[in-house]
Amino acid sequence: MKELESVAEMAEEAVEEVTTEVAESGKEKKQRARKKKEKSQLIEWIETALYAIIAVGVAYLIVTYVGQRTIVDGYSMYPTFMDGDNVITDKISYRFSDPERFDVIVFPHYDYLTGETHAYIKRIIGLPGETVQIIDGYVYINGEKLKEDTYGRMEPAEAGYAEEPITIGEDQYFVLGDNREAGGSRDSRYLLPNGEPDVGLVERDIIIGKAVLRIWPLADFGTFD
Repeated sequence: MKELESVAEMAEEAVEEVTTEVAESGKEKKQRARKKKEKSQLIEWIETALYAIIAVGVAYLIVTYVGQRTIVDGYSMYPTFMDGDNVITDKISYRFSDPERFDVIVFPHYDYLTGETHAYIKRIIGLPGETVQIIDGYVYINGEKLKEDTYGRMEPAEAGYAEEPITIGEDQYFVLGDNREAGGSRDSRYLLPNGEPDVGLVERDIIIGKAVLRIWPLADFGTFD
């Protein structure tokens, strides 16, 4: 009888040990699973942070060295651009080649009316070393009418600063807006109230880049002349 009781006690102890081992094993599995999940989440967070850093870095490089979005403010480039149009400005090309006549460029200009610096967008008309003059609403380069200039005729004629011949210096450009009616564009012919040039001749080293693509509005997406 005692032997049977001893066997029963041993069996109970064995069951308790197995139950304990099973419970501990299940607990360990849960702990391992939780740690694995936490580790996976940490890796995911790190990867997300790295992707974000890389994306910001790439965006910075693009905006700084490749191109940037420019929003057209006003109607000085009408009909080529309307107020609110968004264009992409190529900031690389002029590192390897010179600006050309009729390129549309973006450059900073201090606005005496607002006391702020704004990005201006204008079209190159006169190149370094040339003499520019506006006579009866037409542009003359070195004494000859610029027949290829089909972007805008000044009506009524507003020659402004270019009423007399202007000799363009080295690395300077004479620019006009496509909207050349009276008061339509503040550009190289525009004069301040004191009679001094406002925009004047644009120095090459301040040119941000060449406008190459309209991205907004979507209906007008694409390149332009």
